[in-house]
Amino acid sequence: MKDAIRSNINEPKQLERMYRNSKGNFKREFKLIYPEIQGSASADFWNERLNYESDDIHWGTTTDFTFVIIASLLAGILAKFPAFLAIDEDFFYPRNLGFIIFPFLAIYFAWKHKSSTFNIAIIAAATIASVIYINLLPETVSDTLILSCIHLPLFLWSVLGFAFTGSKGDVCQKRMTFLKYNGDLVVMAALIVIAGGILTGITIGLFSLIGFNITEFYFEYIGVFGLAAAPIVATHLTQTNPQLVGKVSPVIAKLFSPLVLVMLVIYLIAIAYSGKDPYNDREFLLLFNSLLIGVMAIIFFSIAESSKTSKSRAEIYILLTLSIVTILVNGVAISAILFRIAEWGITPNRISVLGANALILVNLLLVSIKLYNVLSRRSKLSDVGMSVASYLPLYVVWTIIVTFLFPLLFGFN
Repeated sequence: MKDAIRSNINEPKQLERMYRNSKGNFKREFKLIYPEIQGSASADFWNERLNYESDDIHWGTTTDFTFVIIASLLAGILAKFPAFLAIDEDFFYPRNLGFIIFPFLAIYFAWKHKSSTFNIAIIAAATIASVIYINLLPETVSDTLILSCIHLPLFLWSVLGFAFTGSKGDVCQKRMTFLKYNGDLVVMAALIVIAGGILTGITIGLFSLIGFNITEFYFEYIGVFGLAAAPIVATHLTQTNPQLVGKVSPVIAKLFSPLVLVMLVIYLIAIAYSGKDPYNDREFLLLFNSLLIGVMAIIFFSIAESSKTSKSRAEIYILLTLSIVTILVNGVAISAILFRIAEWGITPNRISVLGANALILVNLLLVSIKLYNVLSRRSKLSDVGMSVASYLPLYVVWTIIVTFLFPLLFGFN
């Protein structure tokens, strides 16, 4: 579409037709090429038109709204499958929780972005194969089953990313937009859940005043359907009303980066004084890795936001320092895992965590080098985002290996 926009920039009728055929795709592609064509009266007009922020809330077309309602109901019904079909909850939810969320979001973006038939076939095949595979694994609880259940939502998230970005155009830039969407989704979904929690408390309280105890019914049906619908509704709102969280997400990124840095430094000092040993304490090592993943998410989110807004040198210094400290945390985690492998041998859990930490370490090193180059004025801030975006497929490959191959490689143990 970029070439079509560029060649028809002085053809108002053609531009309007392209915009009406695919508003979201047009807006995204126009933003990518605007730096090349700015200065043209037509280009400047469309830039103002596409970036005009209204205070009104838009719910989209009737078709959009109908789709969101149907998808939300289907997600809620899927979440209640164990109750409707007498399926063991302990079997169903660990294996299928990701299918309640990600396929519906993937369908939404495939529809809104008018994905090609080939891309839709890939999305459908990946989702169906995942459903069949995870539910055919032996029922006996094992390390490989747990790893597959943990990593399957990550694989479904990557399928969602494919639906969001497609396979044409500036894929790296689209991946950064996808990361930003994830941050906006978390913010919007959290607001919806908080509002739903307030409504739940008021509703249950009002009914209790007149002698009706609806707590169990409310949580089992209305609450479940509400939680299943939250990411779908939040996604639709972020896509039709980017101004809702467009100013909130950068503030959160700017606020939390220094706070996380301070927390992480204090935590490392506290570990030294507490005597906690990640080399011999398995539970502590797991928590340590969870902390690492959380900090990585903050760094990625901040970088995704920085690709859309300017950053002061102080903010870049904070991100660089946070990356370096996280590298130190990662180094401790990797050394602890290698120690445990040397002492007690190879297990699926240790190989899985070692592989993930090795990927994160390399990614952090690349990000740190890019940030240092930005401070040295040898590269642009957008290059940092591109290094993150180009690295994402490696996480997907490792997720596929752990989810689908580990049970076979380790004999379902």
